[in-house]
Amino acid sequence: MSEFKHQALELDKTKKIIYTAFSKHYFYFRSFISRYVLENGGIPLNPFMIFDYFLSDTVDRDLIREGNNNLVKIADELWVFGPISDGALAEIKISKSQGKIVKYFEIIKSKEIVPLEIERVVLEDDVKEFRHIL
Repeated sequence: MSEFKHQALELDKTKKIIYTAFSKHYFYFRSFISRYVLENGGIPLNPFMIFDYFLSDTVDRDLIREGNNNLVKIADELWVFGPISDGALAEIKISKSQGKIVKYFEIIKSKEIVPLEIERVVLEDDVKEFRHIL
């Protein structure tokens, strides 16, 4: 009997699992964000790639939020892209309560992602008062 072989069986390097948090306003950057994480040594858990946009509202949104929360809990780190929305802020709060590393990034002109110091992080208008959570 022959032995099963496949290239994937030779690729077993363990990498950090990175949950990607970003506003629905950045939905169209979801693939770009996942590519950035892969190119920077992580494995992306991208909620908009997994659940699309709330599964096109075919299920209760709280089921998706609960799924996202579980993904945040199993991720090694949380990377936040663009201005912070209420949902991303909730994911930051969950991550911090678990002592996870949280990193912030800016998307520049839809083409470049750069690390962002916490002082330069922008929050969407409805959550500006909660900057202390960062």
